[in-house]
Amino acid sequence: MNASRTGRTVSGTITGAGPVIVPLTPDHADEVLAIYRAGIAEGNATFETTAPDWPAFDAAKLPGHRFVAADANGAVLGWVAATQVSDRCAYAGVVEHSVYVHPGARGRGIAASLLKALVDSTEAAGIWTIQSGIFPENTASLALHKRAGFRVIGLRERIGLHHGVWRDVVLLERRSPHVI
Repeated sequence: MNASRTGRTVSGTITGAGPVIVPLTPDHADEVLAIYRAGIAEGNATFETTAPDWPAFDAAKLPGHRFVAADANGAVLGWVAATQVSDRCAYAGVVEHSVYVHPGARGRGIAASLLKALVDSTEAAGIWTIQSGIFPENTASLALHKRAGFRVIGLRERIGLHHGVWRDVVLLERRSPHVI
């Protein structure tokens, strides 16, 4: 993250006024990928071991359903993005999402604001289900999603290897009450 350009970090904590939620654009690429790398390094956010380059990240995310939270100086505090679950027409209204917040900006409601923006955009587009797979150890993310109206569908046991260890994933979904 290019925090030095505005001097907005203090001891790893991002400072400034409340965030604004704006569409994620290529201008945010470096900061978005830095936040993603931080989440990967923590070990409980994703099976990924490296972040993709920007063209691969950009191509995988649905254009109308990706946002960043930015502070008053324009620093990216977090991001959310959705991907299509399947090419099959029966699943046209089902997406999977990821939400990441800079470690120095956590505990300020940023992820909740990002999820709200995603819910609003997906409902406006006729998407009826947002789903996510979360490691059971990521209790903060599980609590966030519960508060945002997601429900646990089940536990996918030993679904994948992560650094040589079989990991479980909690499958969650949020069904839109407005899109039928």
